[in-house]
Amino acid sequence: MGTVTVDPEQFTLVLFEPERIIKTAEELAAKIGIDSDIRIEVDEPSALGRSRVTSVDPVVLWAQGGAFEDPKAPRHLSDRNVTEVLGRLMFRVKDRQSPGFSDAPGEGELTLQQQTAWDAYCLGRLAGLGYDVAKPRRLYHFRNRHGFTDVADAAFEQLWSAEGLTWADIEKVCAETEAAKAAV
Repeated sequence: MGTVTVDPEQFTLVLFEPERIIKTAEELAAKIGIDSDIRIEVDEPSALGRSRVTSVDPVVLWAQGGAFEDPKAPRHLSDRNVTEVLGRLMFRVKDRQSPGFSDAPGEGELTLQQQTAWDAYCLGRLAGLGYDVAKPRRLYHFRNRHGFTDVADAAFEQLWSAEGLTWADIEKVCAETEAAKAAV
């Protein structure tokens, strides 16, 4: 297993403990199967919640401070949010390292539909590892991007419970939900 580092090493604007982030990241990396060094960059001043993989080799995960923040305790770390964000991003890294995702667009080139479909796939696998993931919130987010249709609901369940998908499978789901939205 590689080492996990957090930047900044000490937080001054929020009350985050880098050690808790590192511990969660190490546990997730071991369960997901990432053996590389991992650098987690936190944009501490930002209260927004965006996050992304900025590099697969070396593994660099970036998040705005709000992504890790407890919504009920401003400026404090939420273990659940850290787990969901890092787990989702680590599964993306794992996918990008596999041949089945070699044709996936770069992070900045993904459409909102592709992002939410891939997120459903990643977070479903995280839930499969025994983590408490906010499935209803993710379903609502998926519906906002893929439509409030039976086809979208079935697509979400397919992604959530899947193992071994490829990028082509993600694209197929997006095409199916887009066709269902157009038919309404």
